[in-house]
Amino acid sequence: MGLMDFIKGELIEIIEWTDDSRDTLSFRWPDEDKNIKNGAQLIVRESQTVQFVYLGQFGDTFGPGKHTLTTDNIPILNKLQGWKYGFNSPFKADVYYLNTRLFTGNKWGTTNPVMMRDPDFGMVRARAFGTYDFHITDPKLFLKEVAGSDQHFRLDEFADTMRSRIVSLFSEALVQAKLPVLDVASRYQEVGAALMPLINPVTTSKYGLEMTSFILENVSVPPEVEQAIDKRSSMSAIGNLNDYVKFQMAENMGKGAGSGAAGFASEMAVGMAMAQQMMQQTGGALGSPATPPPIPGQAAPAPAQPTPPPIPGGAPAPTAGAAPELLSPADAAKVLGVSEADVLQTLERGDLKGKKIGSTWRITKAALDQFLQS
Repeated sequence: MGLMDFIKGELIEIIEWTDDSRDTLSFRWPDEDKNIKNGAQLIVRESQTVQFVYLGQFGDTFGPGKHTLTTDNIPILNKLQGWKYGFNSPFKADVYYLNTRLFTGNKWGTTNPVMMRDPDFGMVRARAFGTYDFHITDPKLFLKEVAGSDQHFRLDEFADTMRSRIVSLFSEALVQAKLPVLDVASRYQEVGAALMPLINPVTTSKYGLEMTSFILENVSVPPEVEQAIDKRSSMSAIGNLNDYVKFQMAENMGKGAGSGAAGFASEMAVGMAMAQQMMQQTGGALGSPATPPPIPGQAAPAPAQPTPPPIPGGAPAPTAGAAPELLSPADAAKVLGVSEADVLQTLERGDLKGKKIGSTWRITKAALDQFLQS
């Protein structure tokens, strides 16, 4: 082998690289410590970009196509020193291939909760995770800030490197957007699309990356906030609280819950509501006509007195001013729609006013009406 053949064997004439791994972001072409021949062929395929690095400094960048490496199209060769072998002037440089295709389905997630101010719950600690798609837009910036001088920079290394940076950008964007937690948790797709204009300018200017989609898959809050949300949902589902309470009381009565204090209270409340409704419909507890509402500017009329039943034997009925009609606990229980024992308990507590003569209670109509209206 002659000297020229040996020299030609030490020169690189064709530079190309095919990626079959599907997870390579950047790859330093192995030159085996050989010089690149002046006039060598550089082949760059679609979704690839080639970046030359000489003595630690970025040189020229080549897109897809077939390129002939000469001093005419590589300005960096003007600065290189090399031996001259005939018509060839070899040079040495690092050649990095970068994949510019779209990398999809990359996972991200918050390791620690994100503190955010919520208009409904105040300060809230939220966790989130999801996926994002990206591609390389600036090879020099990407090599400088992310891949470095790694000979074979893969996607798993990128995920470890960028996860915390992506989460930091997400946290800042979420706080800047001032979105309520309930809105974030109910509109994942819209929130992700809204955050992209806040995240992309940072990733492009700092790391040479552009995100084509940022997907929010889940946002979780502490258990106490979840309980508060559940309570609020329950209140909304109940609707009219007054109707709900009446329904619950009626259910307790139907299940035989009237033996305890809670059952007694439920029965009393339902009984009073029924009695009050009867009074409004018939004009009073004992069938007396309803008192008309007072006319503005005039004194309220005195309530009409019921006409007492005739006395057996033809005696005239007592007129107005006679003693008020008295009711027994049994009579009051019929009016209220409860048991006599319940009325006696109410008299003992003083909720219903009455007069105890010996062991017998007597209740005036006025006292019963006052109890129903209280």
